[in-house]
Amino acid sequence: MPGSDVVQPPTQAEYLAVARLREALRRFSAESERITRAHGLTTQRYQLLLMIKAAREGSGRATQKELAARLSLAQSSLTELVHRAEDLRLIRRRLVAARRGEVAFELTASGERRLRGAMVDLRGERSRLLSLLSSLE
Repeated sequence: MPGSDVVQPPTQAEYLAVARLREALRRFSAESERITRAHGLTTQRYQLLLMIKAAREGSGRATQKELAARLSLAQSSLTELVHRAEDLRLIRRRLVAARRGEVAFELTASGERRLRGAMVDLRGERSRLLSLLSSLE
């Protein structure tokens, strides 16, 4: 065997911990989808609004390049997501004064309101997930 490293099989405790984590992630995902829909958002639009709101240490503006990186989306997929969010008046474009021709996105009042509502309603689920993650360390 190359390197003759002996790999220890997972313990029963590891299996249990990973099962609890996967269960919590599935529950969080399902609750996130339910709650974001209740606020008129898809989960992708919710994530888009969140990344814009949290961009550049709270500046509330993000460029398409920043959003593509943070959301792990191809440029074409992000363009479609952004256009749909603009059509729904959730976000708007602003020229970046310091960078000639560059555009940043910011939330509209409607986008702010929907994001805020979803964030508030998801607090309990986020708290449960973070608590579980802390207990698994």
